[in-house]
Amino acid sequence: MVHSLVMRTFCWACILSAMLATGLAVAFQTQAPAAKTLSDEELAKLLEQPGKVFFLDVREPEEIASLGSIKGYVNIPLSQIESRLKEIPKDKLIVTL
Repeated sequence: MVHSLVMRTFCWACILSAMLATGLAVAFQTQAPAAKTLSDEELAKLLEQPGKVFFLDVREPEEIASLGSIKGYVNIPLSQIESRLKEIPKDKLIVTL
């Protein structure tokens, strides 16, 4: 039962992340290149270059309380994303959770 709940929560987080990526791509389409899915190797290379990546956690506080947070991610809940767009850098690769 707990496993099922965790998987459902994780799936929703994936869906919300995809929605966020699409929304950000639309919001910044004149200022930034289109959204791209990175391979593990591509992400690993970027992680070797400090300051190039912005880690964004779009989960709501309840989700973080129940599942935990990830060190280095900045939490801006999806419900607040529009009002907090200025906190998301335009000059870095954004990796969402």
